[in-house]
Formats: sequence, C-alpha cells, structure tokens
Amino acid sequence: MESKPFSSSADSAPAPQRPKSGWLRPVIYLLLAAGVGVAVWRVRSNQRLAAQRTEDQANALLTGPVPVQAVGVAQRSMPIYLTALGTVTPYMSITVKARVTGQLDRVNFTEGQQVKAGQTIMVVDPKPYLAALNQAKGTLAHDEALLKNAQAEYTRYKALYEAGVVSKEQLDLDLSNQGQYEGAIQADKAAIETAQLQLDWCSIQSPINGKIGLRLVDPGNVITANTTNLVIVNQFKPIAIYLTLPENQLPQVLAKLREGGRVVAQAFDRGDTTQIASGQLLTADNQIDTTTGTDKLKAVFDNGDEKLFPNQFVNVHLILEQRSNATVVPSSAIQSGTQGSFVWVVQPDHTVKMEAVQVELAEGQTTILRGGATVGQQVVVDGADRLQQGSQVILSAGRPVDAPVAGPAQGKQL
Repeated sequence: MESKPFSSSADSAPAPQRPKSGWLRPVIYLLLAAGVGVAVWRVRSNQRLAAQRTEDQANALLTGPVPVQAVGVAQRSMPIYLTALGTVTPYMSITVKARVTGQLDRVNFTEGQQVKAGQTIMVVDPKPYLAALNQAKGTLAHDEALLKNAQAEYTRYKALYEAGVVSKEQLDLDLSNQGQYEGAIQADKAAIETAQLQLDWCSIQSPINGKIGLRLVDPGNVITANTTNLVIVNQFKPIAIYLTLPENQLPQVLAKLREGGRVVAQAFDRGDTTQIASGQLLTADNQIDTTTGTDKLKAVFDNGDEKLFPNQFVNVHLILEQRSNATVVPSSAIQSGTQGSFVWVVQPDHTVKMEAVQVELAEGQTTILRGGATVGQQVVVDGADRLQQGSQVILSAGRPVDAPVAGPAQGKQL
C-alpha cells in the first residue's frame, strides 16, 4: 500500500485573497475629470455673461441719450490784443547809501513800511561832523578878527601916509594883508558850508515815496560813504512792467502809439486766465535786440491795491482794438472734420445737428465766429466725441444751458 506524505492543517488551508480594487481608480479619475469640466464650463459661462453685459452696456450707451454740456452762443464786445510775457519792475528803485563815513547810530523805520520822500530813515553819528562845523566857525571868527585889525591898521597908515610919515610901500603892504584876510574869510565860509552839509548828510533820508525793504546794515556798524548799501526803497505806486514783442508785431504797436492812441495793457496771471491789473503802454525801446529779434516795451500800472509785485512774471495783453457785437463761443465747442470747422447744436427736442461755422479769430477759451451758428443757439462744449447726427442728448445738471462763455473776455493773439 502506497503511503501519502504527512501534511498539517495549515498547509491544507486555502490562502487568503486580497480585495479587488481595479474598478475604483477609474471611477476617481472620472469624477475628477467631471469636476474640471464643470469648472471650465462655469468659467466660460461667466466670461460669456460678462461679455454680453459689456456689449449690452455699450449698446445702451450708443443708443441711449448722451450726457453733454452746452452753452449759448453769445454776442458781445471782444478785445483784439497781442500777448507777451512781462516782468514787474519798480517804477523807481533806489539803493540807499550814506554820503558820509561813520557809525550807524539808529534806524528810524520798520522793514516793509511805506516811506515818503524826505523822511529820515537812518542816522549816522553826527558828533564828529558837528565838531568839524564848530571848528570851521571858530576859524571864521579868528579870520574876521584879523581882517578887522587889518582894516584898522590900513586906516591909520593911510592917514600917516597922507601926512607924509610912512611910505607908499607900507600902505600897500597893509592893503595886501587886508585882502588876504578877506580871502581867508571866504574860504572859512565855504568850509562852514561843507561842514554843515556833512552834518546834514548824517540824517539819511528816503529819496522817493515807496516801500522800504529789509535793512542791510544794523545799528552800531561803521559804514563807508558812497559804498555801503543800507536799504532798498522801491516805488510800487505806480509800478512798471517790462515786456518783449517780436519785431514782426512791433509795427502794429508803434502805429498805435504814433497815432496818439491809448494802448491798454492788461496784466494776467501765469495761467493767463485771471486779470490782475489794468494799465497803459508807455513806450517802446529805441532799438531791437539783434540776438533775439525782439524789442522791449514798458507799461505803467497804478497798482493801487499792490497786486503787482517786483520781479513777478505776468502775461500782458496789449489791446489794439475792441471788436463790438462779435459772435462768440467757447473754443471747446469748435470741432474739426473733413468739411472744415463745425459745432454740435442742441435742438429743442434734445437732439443734435452738425452746424458748419466760419472761425474768424480764436484765442484761448473764446472763438469769434464769422458765420454759422447764431446767437441764442446752444452748442455742445463737453461730450461731443460720442455724438452723431441726430443723437439724443441730456444736458448735464452741473452747468446751466444758458451759462456765459467760460473764461475772461479775450480776443485774438495776433
């Protein structure tokens, strides 16, 4: 009988089997792919919605009323002028210096105050000059006494000469001494006048009416005659403005001056928008600067309110003509196209039409029209870039329709 090999129960038990997971991984990948697809779909859907909203808003803007600002075409007097850059300069400017040497004793002004011509503003120590004056007076008294004695001797010697006691030479000598003393007295009087003048110069006076500046020397310092600058006095009322014009514009101004006409000069601020003061052109220089091709002119302003200040830069308008009853619009209303200049006119039904205009003169914010728009029409000054023929508009509440033309009354810069 064939025997079977021995085997234990452990060997005879079946081996445990692992769970099958091959189906789970594809499911996870499928879920991830579905999530990514949903996310991409939502992003693209939002982009399409945003694009659609933008398109709808653009269409609404194109088809809806356009907000604009408009002003009325006006008729008024307009100045025709030349523009030049000017520098404000004191009508008179004096650098005060002492005419005597000595110690500055005191200052009789407050810096920046108004002073009058002849007003004492500083005093130099007068004691040395008072002593010199007294010495000159003493010398005069001495020489006058010598002259008196010489005259008495001459009278005596003349009587003796007539009596034949003294010679003619002695008489002539006494007469000569008398003449020397008379000459000395004249010199003494001149010395007294000089000493008195030096003493008077110890009181330093303002030479003009004007505004005094900052003092340049403090009391106690020794100043030198005709050398040390003490203070500057500038005349503000009136005040001058120096300006330059190109030589090709000069004939218009000179012709106006030769005719005896008054050329009004208006000073504006740096932005050339706000008028500061009004004055008159005084004269032009007698030669043209060959390096720049310009000529210098001088205008004078009363400057009662002192709005003009030395070394201030201003824009000067020289008024050559006043154009009466000119049809004017803001320069921002003028548009340019293939057919020339035009404006957008607001109709009573709040639509706009293109109106061709003829521009005569233009300067800054104001334009003079020769033809086209008529007085009373409303022209668009803001928002014209979105307008088409017949576009509906709504007027902005920030500015009335009948507002005057913006900016100061201006004319053409010739």
